[in-house]
Parts: sequence; C-alpha cells; structure tokens
Amino acid sequence: MVDGVSAGWFVVVPDRELPSGVMARLRERASGVLSYRSGRPWLLGSWRADGMVAVSAGGRMLAVVGTSSTTAADLAARLKRAGSIAGLEQAMDGVHGSFHVAAFLDGRGYVRGSAAGAHRLYRAVVGGVTVCADRATTLAWLTGAEPDPVQLAARLAAPNLPYPLAGAAMWSGVDAVPPGEALHWEPDGACRTAVWWQPPPAELPLAEAAARLRGALREAVALRVRPGQMLGADLSGGMDSTSLCFLAAEAGASLITSTLHWDTPGNQDHHYAAHAAERLPRVEALVFPSAELPPLFTGLDERREPGQEPSAALRDLARRQHTAREMRTRGAVLRLSGHGGDHMVVPPAAYIHALLRRSPHTALRHMAGHKARSRWPLGATAGMLLRTQSYPSWLSAAGSRLREPAGSEPRTWGERPALPPWASGQAVDQVAGLLCHTAEQAQPLDTDVGRHAWIHQMREAGRIAGLLRAAGTSMDLPVDSPFCDDAVMNACLTVRPEDAGSPRSYKPLLAAAMDGLMPPYLLERTTKDHCGPDWYRGLKTHRRQLADWADTSHLVAAGLADEDKLRRVLLNPGMHRGGAPGLENTLGVEVWLRDLSAHPVPAHLTDRHPHEEDTVDTVAL
Repeated sequence: MVDGVSAGWFVVVPDRELPSGVMARLRERASGVLSYRSGRPWLLGSWRADGMVAVSAGGRMLAVVGTSSTTAADLAARLKRAGSIAGLEQAMDGVHGSFHVAAFLDGRGYVRGSAAGAHRLYRAVVGGVTVCADRATTLAWLTGAEPDPVQLAARLAAPNLPYPLAGAAMWSGVDAVPPGEALHWEPDGACRTAVWWQPPPAELPLAEAAARLRGALREAVALRVRPGQMLGADLSGGMDSTSLCFLAAEAGASLITSTLHWDTPGNQDHHYAAHAAERLPRVEALVFPSAELPPLFTGLDERREPGQEPSAALRDLARRQHTAREMRTRGAVLRLSGHGGDHMVVPPAAYIHALLRRSPHTALRHMAGHKARSRWPLGATAGMLLRTQSYPSWLSAAGSRLREPAGSEPRTWGERPALPPWASGQAVDQVAGLLCHTAEQAQPLDTDVGRHAWIHQMREAGRIAGLLRAAGTSMDLPVDSPFCDDAVMNACLTVRPEDAGSPRSYKPLLAAAMDGLMPPYLLERTTKDHCGPDWYRGLKTHRRQLADWADTSHLVAAGLADEDKLRRVLLNPGMHRGGAPGLENTLGVEVWLRDLSAHPVPAHLTDRHPHEEDTVDTVAL
C-alpha cells in the first residue's frame, strides 16, 4: 500500500545519452535513482519509503508512485502478466487509488498519470531528448523556461478554461500530457502520446451505479486509513465531506474533524456537521467560528513556494493553515477533503441534450426543473436543447465572446470562458487567438455534449485536488481527496446521467451510495451554504493592501491588465458584478507571479531528506 501524498518528485528519462550537465543537475537534486541495465538513470527524484512501489525482472521495470492498493509482490505479479506495453494497463486493472505509472518493457518506455487528473504529467525536450516529470516546475527549472504570457492571460478567464486548455503547463517549451493519455518512448528514442483510458458505458440504473460508487469510495477511503494513526477530516456539514468521515470511521480511523461555523444568517452547515459528529465514533470535533479565524484573503502578501500553476483557492489559505495546525497538534497525519464530490457525482445539465433524443418526455421534464432552479432564459434553454454546434465551432465562438460575462446561461460543451473587465486588449487578443488555434485541432472528450462536459468537470476537480495536495504538504499536513480517485470517477460515469442529474433531488447518486452508512437526516439535506458576506468582508479588510498591488502588479507590467481598472475593483469589490471567480483568478495569477519571483528554484529541488526518502518498496530492483 502506498501513500502518495507524501511522495516528493520524479523525472523519467529514456535510455539515451543526455548532455552531461543536465544529468549532473538532476543527480545533484535527487535522493533516489532507479537505473536501466545500461547503468543510465531511468527514474530520478526524491520520495518517502511509502511513496513508491517499484519492481524489475530481466531488465523490465514497473513503478507506481502515489496512493495505491498495490504492494511489491502484487506489482511483480502484474509485471509478469504484462507481456508488453500494450498489455500493461490490462495487467494494472484492479489497482485502486490515484497514482502515476512508469514502465520499461522490452526497450519501450511508458509513463502516465491518473485519468481523473489528480496526478499529472509534463514533458519537455532537453538536449534533443524528451523527458517527463510529475511537476512542470521541475522541467521549467531544468530547461530554464520562462512563463508563457499567453497562458498567463488565459488564466484570467473565469470561471475556468475548456478542454484541452485547462491544466496546460505555464512555461514555454513545457507541455502537459492530458489526463487519460500516456507518454510512449520507442527504442529509437521517438516519443508520442496515446490514449490509455476510456470512459465506461453510461447505462446502469441508479441503484447499480450507486453500489459501484459505494465500493469505490470505501476502497478509496480505506487506502488512507492506517492502524493507530489519527486522521484529520473536513466536516463541513455537506454530503461530500460527511460521507468520507463515516467511511473513514467504518474503516477504523480515529478522526479529528474541522467544521467552520459561518456567521452568515441562515447558514446550516454547522448544524448538520454537529449532527454527524454526534454519531461518529472515535472523533474529536473541532468547531471554528468564522469570526475568530483570520479574515478571508489574509496572508496574500506572504511569499510562498509557487505551485505548478496559479490557483484561485487563495481566499481561505490562512484559515486552512490555522485549522491544519490545530489538527496536527492533536496528532493528525493526513487531512481528508471532500473536494471533488460535487464534480464527480452530479453531471452538468448538458446531459439533457442527448436525453432529448432518447427520451423527449423525460428530457422536457428535466429541462423545466433545471430552468426553474437556475433561472435560464427561455431562448438560451431552447438553444441548448436543439443546437448541434461542433466542439471546434463552440471553441471559436467562445473566443469571440471573451468580453461578455458568462452569466447563468445554460451550458453545452462546458462553461464559456470570459475575461474580466480589467483584462487588457492584449490579453483578450491572446486568449482569443489561443482558443481559435485550439479549435483547429481539438476533438471533444466524447461525442455526447453532456458526457464531454462531465468528464471535463471531473478532471477539473482532479486538477484542483493536485493543487490542494501540494498546498497541504507545505502546511505539514498533507491533504488528500478520495473523490478524485480514478475508480470513483469510473463508478460515477457508469450511471445513466438523467438518474444522477435529476433537478428534483439533491445528489441522488451519492445519497443512494451512502444509504445505510450515514444517518438518513444527513442524506435528506437539500441545501448548500455559501460564505458570500465573509468574502466581501475579507476583501474590504485587505482592500488597501490589494489596491496597492496595482502600482506594482506583475500582470500590469506584462501588459495583461489595466492598472486603473484593476485598482478600481480592488478598492470597491462590491461594485464588481462578474462574480468571485473573475477576481480570484486574477489574484491567483498575480500571487503566482510574485511567488515565482521570490522562489526561482522550486523548493522540492532544494529540500532533500535522503534519510527519509531513499527507501523504495521493491522486488528484485
């Protein structure tokens, strides 16, 4: 069993000569090296003893890095069954968790991340040879790459970017390997990508799909539970985090839970969280009144290690640090997060598009429910149902509407990206050009509009889970998101989307999966709280400091933001009607650029702890 939250970093190189200076730089930073029969390094990096399982036999090698159910003996048997690279994924079938896979079989190399995107893969050409890594920052440091200004402009878009732009590497010359695709090296050194994951058929009724989801979630949570260890867990009062707490308790975990008591009038989260805590065994329930925590957006002026990409999850950073510290002092070694639950168990309403062609009566009933709940305009609703716009055409059209707020319009292929009013004309032109260029070659994740949107939504959850994991490690309390395991995603995708997306019930797939494992009162909740007043209060508290950033803004210096408009919104955030994502994305990019200037060399390449990390669970390696 592997706990990938504690894994450090790795680089995989083909069995070919690299410039001596390049390899020397990697060897200097790495505390662990696995080698080919030739003696050349295959996999270099730093990892804890429980961060990797690797096996070899006759020059054939296989490694798993991340949270997984495999052991060295199990992986050795799987390596034996894999006759070739083509049979590798079949041999890996049944390994649960979220992890990277690296292999070298009969002169051919193979590396991939997770299908849900929580473990990502990047590649770059170094000295004429393609190398890959689990972190884009490693390759940027190795190649001396600079941030790509077009990608910086794209990250200003809200609410998010469409496939395949979401999750792109932020550096020129460094490319992201899309989730679900693997990197292949041929014996002559040629490198290509190929799809290794396909979504399962969406044909199961709710009860059968819920049984699969229950099993996948049980396995995912059990992988994180260790005998005698204390786990931290978010207990927001929502169905996602509460489900994980009851599953962890079932697996034998002792829990320290964290609940925020928002002072927003009518907020019910703490009430449901208290109901859950009273029924959980072996739990110490911590409740943090929001008024006693640092205001939102506290700590943005503190420079930290930059992540693989800008993150909009900045507003509650100081609060997460505070609650993590309280959990850690009470013995917690890992924090379970319910992040990803919404994305995995509830499909976007675009499923109605295909449903109309299969079952018009059912589709019209669902459409009426979604229209009423989301207040869709009638014309736009009819357009979503009837329009058959291709994905490339949709991307091109989005590029011509970047100045238009996304609003609450019904979505087809996904959420339409929109740039905020303070984005410069240069930024608009760059993002429009990027969308149009992408449209020339992009293919959707599925020909079904709703299916494409759901898979992309799931992978966005995985991407953010990776960012949360990295942020948690920097707080000395790793964070893991079991909802973003591949098996959980696969289980959710087996359901008929109209059963999981019904507008007349709240998260019906998860409620059915947890039936009998959670108190009925918690499964019957139909509300979801928010922290709007705290959001505005936090901006008001720090608005002078944030407004001062306009004078020294890296975005303004790069020509991507208008200084006066940026200062205006930071001084008066209440006047901004575009919603939180636009402003938070901008702050995320600004903070990332400032952090990058303060930390040009990634911390994971300087913080070496060989006595903790050199060990690897191996068989005949």
